[in-house]
Amino acid sequence: MEAIQKKYEYLSTINSPEDLRKLPKAALNQVCSELREYLIDTVTKTGGHFGSGLGVIELTTALHYVYNTPEDKIVFDVGHQAYPHKILTGRRDLMHTIRRKGGLCGFPNINESKYDAFGVGHASTSISSALGMAAARDIKGEKNKVVAVIGDGSMTGGMAYEAMNNCGYQNKNILVILNDNNISIDKNISSISKHFNSLFASKQVLAFRKDVYSALGKIPQGDRLRHYASKIEDSVKAIVTPGVLFESLGFNYIGPINGHNIQKLVTFLENIKELSGPVFLHVMTEKGKGYLPAEENAQHLHAISGTTDLIPVHKVKHTAPSYSKIFGQMTLELCKTNKNLVAVTAAMISGTGLDILEKEMPERLFDVGIAESHAVTFAAGMAVDGVIPIVAIYSTFLQRAFDNVIHDVALQKLHVVFAIDRAGLVGEDGPTHHGTFDLAYLRCVPNLILMAPKDEQELRNMMYSAVNDYTDQPSAIRFPRGSGIGVPIREPKSIKLGTWEKLQDGNKVAVLATGRMVSTAQEAIKNCDDVCLINARFIKPMDEKMLHEVLSNFDNIITIEEGQKKGGFGSAILEYASEENFNVNVDVLGIDDEFIEHGKLHDLLEDINLDVAGVRKKIIKYL
Repeated sequence: MEAIQKKYEYLSTINSPEDLRKLPKAALNQVCSELREYLIDTVTKTGGHFGSGLGVIELTTALHYVYNTPEDKIVFDVGHQAYPHKILTGRRDLMHTIRRKGGLCGFPNINESKYDAFGVGHASTSISSALGMAAARDIKGEKNKVVAVIGDGSMTGGMAYEAMNNCGYQNKNILVILNDNNISIDKNISSISKHFNSLFASKQVLAFRKDVYSALGKIPQGDRLRHYASKIEDSVKAIVTPGVLFESLGFNYIGPINGHNIQKLVTFLENIKELSGPVFLHVMTEKGKGYLPAEENAQHLHAISGTTDLIPVHKVKHTAPSYSKIFGQMTLELCKTNKNLVAVTAAMISGTGLDILEKEMPERLFDVGIAESHAVTFAAGMAVDGVIPIVAIYSTFLQRAFDNVIHDVALQKLHVVFAIDRAGLVGEDGPTHHGTFDLAYLRCVPNLILMAPKDEQELRNMMYSAVNDYTDQPSAIRFPRGSGIGVPIREPKSIKLGTWEKLQDGNKVAVLATGRMVSTAQEAIKNCDDVCLINARFIKPMDEKMLHEVLSNFDNIITIEEGQKKGGFGSAILEYASEENFNVNVDVLGIDDEFIEHGKLHDLLEDINLDVAGVRKKIIKYL
């Protein structure tokens, strides 16, 4: 502890924002330097989201210095930029536990700290939730401030604009800060813009505007004069600032300003703190600021898993390619043979493995930003005119486009292929990112084919079939995060729609597994010759012929899925057994009616008995 105090002179004394606010303003530069160094020291060892946090060191420090948190509310969107916030709000000494089982969450979490005003995992939610807090404040007659910090691409999400439009209508006192790190909007700041925005935000000019507005209202035709004065100011702002859009939505726009000058940030925030109505502050930052590898490679060091991420990528050895890479390579292969095939993603080009398509055939790739609903309906528009879109969206994010999947794609039986990456548990990112609901929320949609491959070659086969064979309806393929199981990669071949695959014969118990759980089951039944193992690769439509045979010949059946039990694959088996009047025991293994917290994947699977040992124990019970 003594070494920490010596190295971090100020930071070691900050156990809450109250401690920060006791410091003189002149000390904030040193606080930011220490905070940046501490973040680098901890996250390069523990892993976690990295670049975004480095970019908001000064902004976060300024906010907690100026605002009386936690009474004043700060909502961070997207949540992975909140690491500096965690350090300044009493969690400094727990940062080594971040994203580990039982440790700090990688995102703001209302159950973790009173300073986390709102739980944030998905993007573009901050303005809506902050406006709700402002409305609640006014209903209760309270006077606290509410701030939404949005950035890192979140402004590409339509929900942000819906919220801003409503901010202007409700006219609540709320501050929205755009953390513009060149992944959002407006990359350039001119010297003229700097000058005029400093002028617009100065206390003198703000007071002058108020006095003029008040005076004009006291003279004949004052309302008309107020209108013309407002038009003149808008015209000047339109020349020197990029804020016309935000002004038209009802905000008082200020910016852009340098987000790494802590002294000016504090001054700006102090000046605008008491402004009435919605205020929009545009702050320019640099992702990865202060750590050269992150500055030079913002994409790779957006998040890291620990010290291994600091090793050059070509030196890291993997036993098998990731499912995302297999998906990206297969998409490229299919695009080369089909001129009407395209890929659509929502700000996840590299995450979904589509960077290879972007490099070789950029005209076939559409990145629509963090706008999943738009992505699905955009794809539907292409499909209705004969183009075949492969829509690559993580399982947890596709939830946001559920209505679009139903009404715009499935209802019209359009040939759209959904590639659902990160299906199942994803580990350290926790409950906001686990893809455990897609089996349930897609199985109920008419006209939709739902598949899960047991390995990377079967993923290739499913993609080939979905594009070339199942052409009169939409298909969805769910696959997990991480590496495949290392099977040989061959030319893809068609899979007959709705067929399962018997992997082992047996006569005592039947195991029906789907997706990643097939390989888990294979490991679990080694030396168990009495077990019949079936790869239930189609969740919808099911192989009713094989299922009828299994229900007829086995008294005990175990289903295994990496998803919620309620409404999932096991539920489908129970429904069929009931409808066909089979009196058999069906033991459903999956995720109970709960949210799974963050932690290492193998620990989480062990906790819910979906690891090899847990599955084996369940099977042996029936042997």
